[in-house]
Amino acid sequence: MDHKEIKTWLQENDPHRLGELWQTADAVRRENVGDAVHLRGLIEISNHCARRCFYCGLRADHKEIDRYRMSHDEILVCAHQAVEYGYGTVVIQSGEDHALTTQFITDLIRRIKAETNLAITLSLGERTDDELQQFRAAGADRYLLRFETSNSEIFHAIHPPLGDRPCDRIAILKKLRQFGYEVGSGVMVGIPGTTYDDLANDIQTFTQLDLDMIGLGPFIPHPSTPLGQNVKPAPHDQQVPNTELMTYKTLALARIACPNANIPSTTALATLNLAQGRELGLARGANVVMPNLTPTQYRALYEIYPAKACINETAQQCQNCMRARIESIGRTVGTGRGDSPRYHQRCDA
Repeated sequence: MDHKEIKTWLQENDPHRLGELWQTADAVRRENVGDAVHLRGLIEISNHCARRCFYCGLRADHKEIDRYRMSHDEILVCAHQAVEYGYGTVVIQSGEDHALTTQFITDLIRRIKAETNLAITLSLGERTDDELQQFRAAGADRYLLRFETSNSEIFHAIHPPLGDRPCDRIAILKKLRQFGYEVGSGVMVGIPGTTYDDLANDIQTFTQLDLDMIGLGPFIPHPSTPLGQNVKPAPHDQQVPNTELMTYKTLALARIACPNANIPSTTALATLNLAQGRELGLARGANVVMPNLTPTQYRALYEIYPAKACINETAQQCQNCMRARIESIGRTVGTGRGDSPRYHQRCDA
């Protein structure tokens, strides 16, 4: 798809036409990654963050949040739960927490690998080349770092630099590829100031980066952040809405643009539509869900955005719910690691 076609679909609101888009995305998903839905056990290991991103409730300037940081032993309990529940992957996620040192993370990776057969996805923010190489050498399989928007002006306006370190996530994603990771990225749909041209460029950037994983969700304003208090939309009716429908459009177009990527139906979709959000995402191109393994005493504190779905569920309840939802739409629960087909195609080339 070229830029014009993507933009036209993003602006399409006719239900019949959108039905065609959903069917196309679902067919591309079925042909390229199959009917299995892979479950990734999410462990939110720390809500400390050195960054001051304008949209995130974990930002360093948010002083009213209670901070936590999980120990190795606490994280390993969650990893063993992942094995018990049949997950093939754990996703180790945190704010950009400098107390999670290279040694802390590499030792954690080695322990998980020694005690389980799980694939490990890291989502720890912007890290140095040396750190990323050491994580990979220790056994990390995948890394997720959203570029959030391909509009560099918007990106830098809402991502203040950390000291004198440049903030270039596209460059980091290219390095991750060089280091041998499965590489994941994505965007927030409807960031204030984002136009339809910007979002079309985002989808084209997924293709240009040849991503193995694509994570996207709607921009949900947090009241304790600058973007939750002072919103400046794009002019002339060009602002992309941060709606459930727009997120489905972006997800479907991402599937068509990157047919072999793993694409989750995210918690943010469930937050907008608890009854059907995840199922509709799966029906419109997604093939992954991420049940939460974070201990309940920490889960509500990982408040990137408010009113996040399912924060009071136990890991067992979340696992049961996810499986039931997958089976209710005629899909099967995936087994094994669920590696990206695109990653293996690239490795075999």
